[in-house]
This record gives sequence, C-alpha cells and structure tokens, in this order.
Amino acid sequence: MKLEPGVKRKIDEWLSGPYDRETKNTLQSMVDAGEHDKLTDAFYRDLEFGTGGLRGIMGVGTNRINKYTLGAATQGLSNYLKGHFKNKKIRVALAHDNRNNARKFANIVADVFSANGIEVFFFDALRPTPELSFAIRHLNCQSGVMLTASHNPREYSGYKAYWSDGGQVIPPHDKNIISEVKAIKDPGAIQFERQKDLVKVMGAEMDVAFLRKVREAAVFPEVVKKYSDMPIVFSPIHGASVDMVPAALGNLGFSNVHLVEEQCTTDGNFPTVVYPNPEEEEAMTLSIKKAKEVGAELAMACDPDGDRVGIAVKHPSGKYVLLNGNQTATLVFHYVMNGWKSQGKLSGNEYIIKTIVTTFLLDKMAEKMGIKCYNTLTGFKWIGSLMTKLEGKEQFLVGGEESYGYLIGDHVRDKDAVVSCAIIAEMAAWYRDSGKTLYEALVDIHGEFGLYREKLISFTKKGKEGAAEISAMMESLRKNPPSMLDGEKITLTRDYLSGMERNLLTGEEQKLDFPQSNVLQFVTEKETVASARPSGTEPKIKFYISTNRNLDSSDTYEHHCRELDQKIDRIKDEFIGEKG
Repeated sequence: MKLEPGVKRKIDEWLSGPYDRETKNTLQSMVDAGEHDKLTDAFYRDLEFGTGGLRGIMGVGTNRINKYTLGAATQGLSNYLKGHFKNKKIRVALAHDNRNNARKFANIVADVFSANGIEVFFFDALRPTPELSFAIRHLNCQSGVMLTASHNPREYSGYKAYWSDGGQVIPPHDKNIISEVKAIKDPGAIQFERQKDLVKVMGAEMDVAFLRKVREAAVFPEVVKKYSDMPIVFSPIHGASVDMVPAALGNLGFSNVHLVEEQCTTDGNFPTVVYPNPEEEEAMTLSIKKAKEVGAELAMACDPDGDRVGIAVKHPSGKYVLLNGNQTATLVFHYVMNGWKSQGKLSGNEYIIKTIVTTFLLDKMAEKMGIKCYNTLTGFKWIGSLMTKLEGKEQFLVGGEESYGYLIGDHVRDKDAVVSCAIIAEMAAWYRDSGKTLYEALVDIHGEFGLYREKLISFTKKGKEGAAEISAMMESLRKNPPSMLDGEKITLTRDYLSGMERNLLTGEEQKLDFPQSNVLQFVTEKETVASARPSGTEPKIKFYISTNRNLDSSDTYEHHCRELDQKIDRIKDEFIGEKG
C-alpha cells in the first residue's frame, strides 16, 4: 500500500518539525518498517469532537491521542475560553480515570491550561466523570476536561471537554473550539510550560460535597433502614468508581455491599475483561459469580469512568439475568416518577428527558403520569444542555439513554453511575418491601404500560476505509429507504441531517426541532421504529430496532418477549440486510 500524498506530507512535518525525540523515533521506526496501513490510519485525518469529545487510539499521529493532539486541543480550548470570557479570571476543573497514561495526559492538559494563565482545579487521583461535572458547577468554573475513553478497549484514551454548566460542549462552542484547534498549525504554538501556582489540587473535600448531593437524590430513603443488610454486589471494572459508589451506598445506609475484589484494582489494561463495558455480558461475569456466592439482591458494574452502569437481577427461577439499558431505564424512570406521584409532589411542572433511540415506553409512562417527556439527540450532552435551558423554569426528575447512562437529580449535567447505583439499590429495597424483585417489578410495568422490546445492532468499521463504508451505508438508506418492516407499512420518516419529518400517508412535511445530526428513523403503522446512526465516539454504525405490544398477563411475559425478539430479528434481516 502506497502512502497518499496528504498522509506523506503530515508524516514529513512530524519528522522535521518541533516534536520531541521520542515521538520522532517512534514515527521513524514505523516508516522504516513500512507500516503503511498504521501510518495512514494515524495521519489520514485530525481527531474531532464527537458526541463524547475527543477519543482515539493512543500513539503517534494526528488521528491519535498523544501529547500534541491533547496539547493542541487544550491550547485551542484555552484560546477560545480567553476570547469568550474576556476580562474574566478563567477557572477549569480537571480529572481522569484509570486509563493507561491517564495521569500523564492529565498533567499535560494542566500544563497547557496553566501556561495560558488559566486556574486549574486538578483532582489528586482518578475520579468518576460525574464528579468532574459536579466540580465545574460547584467551583463556578468556565470549563473542565475529563481524560477518559469511557468503555472503549484498552488501547484508547480520550478527552471530554465541558462547559460552565457542567455539561459537555455543544454547538456553537464545540465547532468554535475545533476551529481554534485547527488554527494551530505548529506545535510550537502550544504552551507547555506549567505555571505551578495556578494548579490547585482537589481531594476529599470535593468528594464529600458530591456525595452529599448524591444522597439528596433518594426517593424513599427511609426504606433503606429496613433493608440495610440487603446483599449487593458492585464492581468498578478496574475504574474510577472504585471508591465513590461504595461510599454512596454506605451514605444511603447499605451495610452489606460485596465488592468484586479482582476488579477493584485500578488498571488500564483491564486484565479481567475483554472489553471494560457493562453492556457486554462477559464484563459482568465476575459480578454475577459474586452475586451467586452471597445471594445478592442485585449486582452492579460501572464502566471505567463511572458514568454508566449495568445490572443483573434475580429471575424467578433463581438465576441472575442481565438487564439491558432500556430495561434498567424503565425501572429507574418509573421508580422516580411514581415516587414523586405517590408522595403528592407533582405540580405539573416536572419533566424527564430521554434520547430519540431510547425506549418509547418512557414517553408512554410519562404521559400517563402527567409528566412532560423531552426527547433529545443521542449523547448525554444534549440532555445536559436541555436541563440547563430549563433550569429555574421546570423541575427535572430523571434523564437517561439506552446505552446504560442515567441521571437522577440535577447536581450534574452528565450521566452519573454513582447516583444511579445508589438509587437502583434503594429501588431494589423498596420493591423488596413490596414483596417483589426488580425482575417482577419490570414485568408489572410492562403489564400496565405495554411490552416494549428493543435491540441495538452495531458494526465496527475501522480506519479511513471504514469511515467511507459507514458514509455509503447512510447514503444508501437515504436514496433507497425501506417501505415496509416485517409486513408493517412505514408511515413516518425522520431525517435528522436534513431536519425534516415526512408523513408518508399524507405527504406532509415538517421541520424537526433538533440540531443537525446524521440519524435516520423509520416508523411503521404499529409504531415499530428502526433507526440508523454512525457513532460519534467509535468507528461504528449503529442500528436500533424497537417493537411493542400489549401484555395481557404476566404468565405470558417471556413468551411474548421471545415473539418480539423474533420480530426484531426479521426486521434486522430486511432493514440491515448485507450492510454489516
């Protein structure tokens, strides 16, 4: 494979430019070894902010996470902050998780911020992402950065940029920051000399303030007193929630928390799992094993940066079953909304938020309870942004997305697995007091509001060729959209890139009130929904399929689940076909 001229030019610039000797030696060894595929992937583009910020494989190159790409991102962010907040002392909060090189990279970010005259509040060790969001708000910072690659494989690192509200940056700030980053053509323009007096270390005092707010999110805290010894299993999967989740459970009153000790070592190599992702069944194996040993009511595990949580609950047969993100969301949203309703706290001004690919059962529950339900684009930054817009006007209850991220309470502007674990445990105690398991509670909810089943199908397409393939898939769906899904006529289409919704029965079109995003959605006459979107944080294209039906009896629950799953498989075959 021959290197393209643009890639060759960038490589030459790195070899001859003001880069450190280690970087040049590593790059030269790749050139000498003729590693053209790796070199192309490392230099064919510049990393850009997606739904979760800057994320990529660690290594040399413009498409990699390294001293210079992080330095340029921070210099660009610094330039934008200084231009946006003129004549104001700028403060930022900074944290990192357990990723390899995380502390090293975080120190580079602190160097650049402080070199630009910006005051940096830097956590003394790893912390979960939600605590970074909290610190920004608590300290009245203008921005913040979290060094994490969330649930990506071990070779990844990442950089999440936050705004003054504690939420991830959104338009126009993200685009403006990128423009500032792109304007840095020479690494010599990056200021790396730390001003030590501007870097302030944070520790236990922020933990205490954060955990106090987590405890305030409790719905029925008194029930924990009755079931304080209820056995619970927790795993941080080697990540940043290792201290905060056990502390949050303890603050709420739970005294019988069993940790998965093998996964409590903070290790960026994730030695006990293939992928550090609680969405993956394999990543929950040790948690379920521990739950069986201690007879736990539930088992919970967080991703490395502590903003997402997966759970396993007891099935009537005695085995433990994993709930997907939509099922956990169903339980959490219902518990919070029903809690407010049963306590007479609803005034008509409350709301919940979900994304356009999260189960539509949440919309239905909210409507029946008289609570507003807002939908946003995928990515919790949109949920956080809407919370900020509605702050002081309406009362936020709960937000979430199907990818295992939830928020109860308004103390942060991002998904928060610390508060989620606390509330899920409290919810298990509450249902236990009602004589039910969480699994039985889920069946009851489906009996009352309808049985909804969803499935996410994703395909990884790495590198430049993969990006082109994903683009071609979306273009094909736009040019040749399906007309039927499993025998059901498609009656509504939504294209979030063009910003138009079209009713196929009437031909009527209307503008979607959403920012532009590369998402397609097809809705049938029976409210089956199929969606397609490229991931903003991984080299993947994702397809979401949602089906539903009425549930006449809890005895037929699993039978109807299997029927809907078979329907989803049929839709997958005709909607996705040979695309994967």
